[in-house]
Amino acid sequence: MEVSLFGSSRSFLLSPKTPASSLTERNSSYLKMRVGNPVRSYSARSLKCRSISEDLFERSSPLEVKKELETCFDLIHRLGRGILYLGSARIQPNHSHYLQSQELSREAANLLNCTTWSGAGPGLMDAVTKGALEAEKPVGGIKIEKEAGEWTASKVHPYLPSQNYHTCRFFSARKHGLVDAVVRNNVSDKTAVITLPGGIGTLDEMFEILALIQLKRIGSVLPVPFIVMNYDSFYSKLFEFIESCEDLGTVYKGEVSALWKVCNSNSEALTYLAEFYELPYGSAKHETELRETACG
Repeated sequence: MEVSLFGSSRSFLLSPKTPASSLTERNSSYLKMRVGNPVRSYSARSLKCRSISEDLFERSSPLEVKKELETCFDLIHRLGRGILYLGSARIQPNHSHYLQSQELSREAANLLNCTTWSGAGPGLMDAVTKGALEAEKPVGGIKIEKEAGEWTASKVHPYLPSQNYHTCRFFSARKHGLVDAVVRNNVSDKTAVITLPGGIGTLDEMFEILALIQLKRIGSVLPVPFIVMNYDSFYSKLFEFIESCEDLGTVYKGEVSALWKVCNSNSEALTYLAEFYELPYGSAKHETELRETACG
């Protein structure tokens, strides 16, 4: 009987005359040296149940990941870098965080006059997509095939043109693409990372990008502003945890706070971006509010 694990570094040949156990014993040292892992024995039944799918075959090839990376980079090159939003895929359109995120995206796109990027999924990702479209600014997305929300396992975005987004199979390619969307190599580039309320996926992306910024491995020549939107004190418990980390000594005092800007409202975030890029938004908005108050 011949069993082959295509696309992997493990290959077994079982002949009727040679028991699987003796093959394992005879070649265990060779296989350990070849793959760097202990030999695992599989029965014919377990191998049949574990049928090698096309997905496993493609995942074993770095060329598949490279292909997706190139597609993501090409998409970003065409649409331009800009603001990347991280946020929950589960928040419904009638939630205040959805409405606030949509407004923030619209105002920030107008302020920085740049492309809006997200995971192009439902929830708050949908809110920022709609907000940028309302501002009539470019919108790009890098989806993943399996997303937590109503568009689960869908490769197609319900209303964005197909040339404005790409659906990845590999999280690694998606993450590389989203990071590349905020790289600043020229003074004229206006980019930012804005973290909205979210769950495990949002926290994963949030801290991965923070780690890259902390270690100066994000690949950006110029600094990239990183904003955490603390709507309704959503992240306050997280900030308390970080304070505990500081007390314990796992991070230095002020180390994390130096990496991001915590904002409780859209106006605070927009004012921070305006000051970061030396734009007139904050002062102009304040003067308008004063005039409106005086007229009222």
